[in-house]
Amino acid sequence: MVVSLGSVNCEVDVLDPTYGFTELPLNTSQHRIHTPYDLPESQRYSLVDGVHKLWVYSTDKPHYNGSTTEPRSEIKIADYTYNSGIWQFEGHGYVPKGTNGVSIMQVFGGSNGRATSLMLHVYNGSLRYYGSAVIVPEIFDRWFRLNVIHDVEAATLEVYVDGVLQLRAPGRGGTSHYFKFGVYAQRNASYYMESRWKGIRVLYKENQTSGTEQGY
Repeated sequence: MVVSLGSVNCEVDVLDPTYGFTELPLNTSQHRIHTPYDLPESQRYSLVDGVHKLWVYSTDKPHYNGSTTEPRSEIKIADYTYNSGIWQFEGHGYVPKGTNGVSIMQVFGGSNGRATSLMLHVYNGSLRYYGSAVIVPEIFDRWFRLNVIHDVEAATLEVYVDGVLQLRAPGRGGTSHYFKFGVYAQRNASYYMESRWKGIRVLYKENQTSGTEQGY
């Protein structure tokens, strides 16, 4: 079942979600790793055999001194900040059992006081749209393929899990967006939070209806 939010009205895409997109160059030099400011990066992040492991504790400091945000160990994809076009994040994620009250992926940038256009949370083993609608009920202890598509002009977002469209949601405004993934504590966070990622890709296609072209 596809979860539809707001007034978005789309047909289910039965093709591979990356069809028609162009993959953009991406390597670890374009990763900006945000971990507690008082700890060495290696104490909350590792990269072994192509797998990014990110973990954090609920008692950790934020990512910079003076921040009032919750603890996090996240990767921001730099160089691909956008404000038009159709953009896609792809990655294979893994969340171990016990991780709770955490954002594992976000599309940064919103309006009217909202910092994001999309956040994917994990609560009680379920992948959720923010803290509400359940997208996938059982996400623990398995690798899953995640594709998130953001059409800026149409103000829509789609979430595919293992190639199946699971969520359509309206955009939330904003003039500058980028992708982040890892673990970022939310309400009722567990003491220990972890996610692992591999096969990270960023893809793009121009919005043909608007004729707007976004440089990157």
